[in-house]
Amino acid sequence: MSAYNATPALAPVRLQIGTIQVDTLIKPVGLTSEGDMAIDSSIDTTAWYQLGPKPGEKGSAVIAGHYGWTGTVGSVFNNLHTLKKGDSVVVYDEQGEPIRFIVREIRKYHPEDDATEVFKSNDGKAHLNLITCEGAWNSSANSYTERLVVFTDLE
Repeated sequence: MSAYNATPALAPVRLQIGTIQVDTLIKPVGLTSEGDMAIDSSIDTTAWYQLGPKPGEKGSAVIAGHYGWTGTVGSVFNNLHTLKKGDSVVVYDEQGEPIRFIVREIRKYHPEDDATEVFKSNDGKAHLNLITCEGAWNSSANSYTERLVVFTDLE
């Protein structure tokens, strides 16, 4: 495991997860008017929570992607649930430098659960947490019934 690099990280622009054939752009986002993490409407790109750390900085950087289908086209994180402990996740910064993370844990949350731990870390290390929806579609809530979070650690 490499030591934390104190050099300021650059903004993330690309996400690759070889084991699930993800190779996609990362777009910066903030908060919705309801105070939730925003997400880009595109089903084939991901969203980095720019109000938190950049991938590679101390703390928990967060990237979200859509789950589900639009017609016959699947969303970017449809197979996120198949990742296993030890799988590799790579983020590329604005200069094309790779930042490698290793999957530590996968956890499910109910949409109303307190998921503060996804956005915060106080262990002094750099983490990247990937978020998507999962479960059954709830048309009255216009959302899926679960949230899937993949917790990773800087390699």
